[in-house]
Amino acid sequence: MAITGRFVLLAVAGLVPLLLFPAWSTVLFIVIGLLLFLALDLILAASPAKLGLARQQPGNVTLESHVDSVLTVTNLGRRKLRAMVRDGWQPSAGALNPAQALDVPPGERRRVTVSLMPRRRGDLESPHVTIRSYGPLRLAARQRTRTLPARLRVLPPFHSKRHLPSKLRKLRELDGRAAVQIRGAGTEFDSLRDYVRGDDVRSIDWRATARRTSVVVRTWRPERDRRVVIVLDTSRTAAARIDDEPRLDTGIEAALLLAVLAERGGDRVDFLAYDRMLRARVESASKGNLLAQLVQAMATLEAELIELDWQQIPGQVRAVSAHRSLVVLLTALDGGAPEEGLLPMVAQLVRQHVVVVASVRDPLLAVMKAGRSTASQVFRAAAAERALLERAAVTEQLRQLGAEVVDAEPSEVPPLLADTYIRLKAAGRL
Repeated sequence: MAITGRFVLLAVAGLVPLLLFPAWSTVLFIVIGLLLFLALDLILAASPAKLGLARQQPGNVTLESHVDSVLTVTNLGRRKLRAMVRDGWQPSAGALNPAQALDVPPGERRRVTVSLMPRRRGDLESPHVTIRSYGPLRLAARQRTRTLPARLRVLPPFHSKRHLPSKLRKLRELDGRAAVQIRGAGTEFDSLRDYVRGDDVRSIDWRATARRTSVVVRTWRPERDRRVVIVLDTSRTAAARIDDEPRLDTGIEAALLLAVLAERGGDRVDFLAYDRMLRARVESASKGNLLAQLVQAMATLEAELIELDWQQIPGQVRAVSAHRSLVVLLTALDGGAPEEGLLPMVAQLVRQHVVVVASVRDPLLAVMKAGRSTASQVFRAAAAERALLERAAVTEQLRQLGAEVVDAEPSEVPPLLADTYIRLKAAGRL
C-alpha cells in the first residue's frame, strides 16, 4: 500500500474542524473518516495481480543510440486500472521515461513505451516491473512488483568507421582495382599490360614481349589471404580513462577498424581479448558477418583489475595461427609493463611474425608539459616530460627489436594503425 499526496492534503484539511471544535470526539471523527476514505479507495482500486504483462525485448543497440522497450499491460480484472507503471531499468540504460501513468478499462490493453539511451557498453537488464494501482479518489494505491526480465545488449559505437572509406580507397589502389599498380618483393603477380612511358624497365616481361609485337610489363598486387591476429589487452591498464574514454574502448575502436579493413583487403582476421585468461575470441574461419561477430564479442568486455600474463601471449597467438602472421597488440606502454614483459614477449614474437604494438597516449601529458607558469606546474611539466621520454625509449627499443609501434592520442590511434597495416601490405611484408 502507498499513500499519495492527496491523502496528506485531506489530513491537513481535517485540522480545520479540529481548530473550530477542539475536542477528542472531533479527533476521533476525523481519524475514522480518513480511514474510511482510505479503505474505500483501496477496495475500489484495481488489483495489480489481475494484470497480464508482456514484454517486447529491445534486442541490440549501439552505444549512444536510442531504442524503445515496449511493455503491454492487459487489464484482466473488472475494475478500471488507474496506475503508475515503472520499468526497472538500471541507471546506465538511460531510460528517459521509466515511470508512466496508465488508464486501462476492464478487458483492454495498453502499451507502455520506454525510450532508452544507454550510457555504457555491455548487457543491461530490467529484472522487474512495478505497478502502483490507484483508487478513484487517488488517496492510496495498491503496489506490486512483477518479475518480467528484459535484456539489452549495447554494442560498441564504432566511431572510427568514418575512416573506413579513405582507407579502402588506398587498399583498392594497392590491389590493382584503381589506376595505380605496384611491384615489389613479396607481392603476387596480377597481369600483363603494354609498356607506357614512366614504367620501371625492370618490370618488363621479356618472354611475353618476344611473343608479341609490343613491349609488355608485369603488374603486381599485394598478397592476399594472409593472417592478421589482433590481441586486445583487457588487464588493469585498460581501465585507465584517457581523454574521457577508457583505454579499452579506444582499443576496441582501433581493432574494429583494422579488422574490417583487413577483411576487405582479402586477409583472414582473428581477434583475441586476453589478460590472464581468454575473455573473447572471434575466428576468421567462422561463417557470417565478421563485424557483427566482433561487436557482439566486444560488447561485454570490461577491464579486469589484474596484471597481463605476457608469457602466455605467444602461446595464444600460436593457437590461432602457426604460420607467419601480422600480430597487432593493443596495450599500454606505461606502468612498468614494457620492461617486465612486453619487450621479452615482442622479441619472441618477431622471430616468426610481423608485430605491431599500438598504444594510447594521454593528451594531458602535452598540456602538462607546456604549462610552467607556477612552481606546481613546473613539477607537473617535469613529470610529463619524463613520462614522454620513457615512452619514447620503449618505442625505440621495440623498433630495434623489429616491431612497428603506433603511439598516439585516442582519436589518432585507429587511423594510424590502419595506415600501418596498409604500409606493411604495400611493402609485401605480410
